[in-house]
Order: sequence, then structure tokens, then C-alpha cells
Amino acid sequence: MTDFLQLIFYGIVSGSILALGAVGVSLTFGILRFANFAHGDLMTIGAYFAFTLGITLGLPFWLGFVVACGATALTAVVTDKLVFRKLRRRPPVILLISSFGIALIFRSLIQLVWGSNQLVYRQGIQRPVAFAGLNLRPDQITIVLGAVVLVLGLHLFLQYTKTGKAMRAMADNVDLAKVTGIDTERVVTWTWILGAIMACAAGVFLGLDTQINPVMGWRVLLPIFSATILGGIGSPYGAIAGGLVLGLASELSTLFISPEYKAAVAFAILVAMLIVRPTGLFGGR
Repeated sequence: MTDFLQLIFYGIVSGSILALGAVGVSLTFGILRFANFAHGDLMTIGAYFAFTLGITLGLPFWLGFVVACGATALTAVVTDKLVFRKLRRRPPVILLISSFGIALIFRSLIQLVWGSNQLVYRQGIQRPVAFAGLNLRPDQITIVLGAVVLVLGLHLFLQYTKTGKAMRAMADNVDLAKVTGIDTERVVTWTWILGAIMACAAGVFLGLDTQINPVMGWRVLLPIFSATILGGIGSPYGAIAGGLVLGLASELSTLFISPEYKAAVAFAILVAMLIVRPTGLFGGR
């Protein structure tokens, strides 16, 4: 029973990371109507920004995290202004292919600036915290609590701010949003900012849980898209649920199959959802 509960906790940790990444993908698709393949590498950039600020420059972890989120958001907004904005009226497949090219550029820049070696936020082995018979690493507790705070903040932003309401209106109907006087370009900018903040958080938390390397975001891109589709494409709340379900399913699958096949579990769930319920659990697009 203890082993089962331990896997549940690991699944919540993994699901929290996937949920944050999936929220960014879902926001981008909901507003801009294209699948952003550069999202995983944006996660990686955020992780390296946090490493530079926290480890190289010696800033406190949470201060470095906040500044890294801002730097990642700026990177996303500049990329949109330079590339995606000019292609916004083109077919979605053009944007999708462009995002794949941006992902390759991001990855190459990361290798050029930081190199290809594995990096870690903390040296040594952390002493786990014993709770109800479970062994909880402090970094894993940080990941779960950080994800809860970010998800709650996103909910409050979408529900109670003028910009958040405009984002929801634009996600429902772009043309109607323009007619009612909503500044769609401002909404697009905020979409990139929020998506990049979630991507940075997912990248930093993934680095805390494992290690930092130039392909870390690319490797989790399939599970992130699987979580997005599972919850319902275009639904941020569905993406959160999809990430948690996928994280739990992947970890619990190790009771029956080798841990090496956890990625295959995400792919299997993706295929099954596309066949059984293409709109996802929360009825996305």
C-alpha cells in the first residue's frame, strides 16, 4: 500500500509539471489556433534562465524564478512580433511548421550559450521528508505547491480580470470579440506572456525533479500534447486535469510494465482519446 501511495505522489509531481506545460499549449491554441511545437524548447529556455540567475549569479531561488519567468515571457513576445505575427493570417499549418523551426533555433541557441552538458540546480542528495510513511523530497514538495499557486493565480486572472475575460471571449469567437471592441493584439500578447510563464515554471520544475539539458523540453513535448488533448484542446482547465491524469497513469503503469515505457503510456492514452472522444474530457476543439 505504501508503494502505491508513493507512486501516487510521484504521479502528482509529474502531473503538475505536465499540467503547467499543457496549459501554455492550450492557451496558445485557444487564442491563436495553432499547435506551438516550440513550447517545449521555451520550457528549456526558462530552465536555463533560472539556472543562470540562481546558480551562476547567486540569486535566491524564488527571485531567480520570477525573473526567469519574465525573461521567458519577453522571449515569447519578441518571437511572436518577429515571426508569428507576420504569419497569423496564413493557414495554421504554416504556423505549425514555423513553430517547429523556432524550436530548432531555440535548441541551437541553448547549446551555443550554455553547452550540451547536464546541469543541476542542487548538488548532492536531498534528505527526504517522512510523511505518513512516504518519502517526499523537498524539491518535489516545492513543485506541487508551486504548481498549485500558479494554477490558482491563472484561474483568478482568467475569471476576475478584464484581460482574462477578454481572453476567454476571444477563445470562444475571435470575430465577435473584435466587433465588441476587444483589443485582440493585446490579448495575443497576454496569451504569450501567460503561456511563457507556465512554460518557464514547467521547465524549472522539471529541472528540479531531474536535470537540465538542451532537449529536456523536447522530450516531454509528446506527453504535454497528450495532456492537452486528453483534457480538451483550448481548455486550460482541461489541460490541468489532463496533465494530472497522465502523470498518475504514467507512474502507476510502472506497477505492471517497465518504467522505460512510461512515454508509451502517454502515447497510448493520446491515441485512445483521439479515437473515443476527440474533443477531450472537457469538450475542447
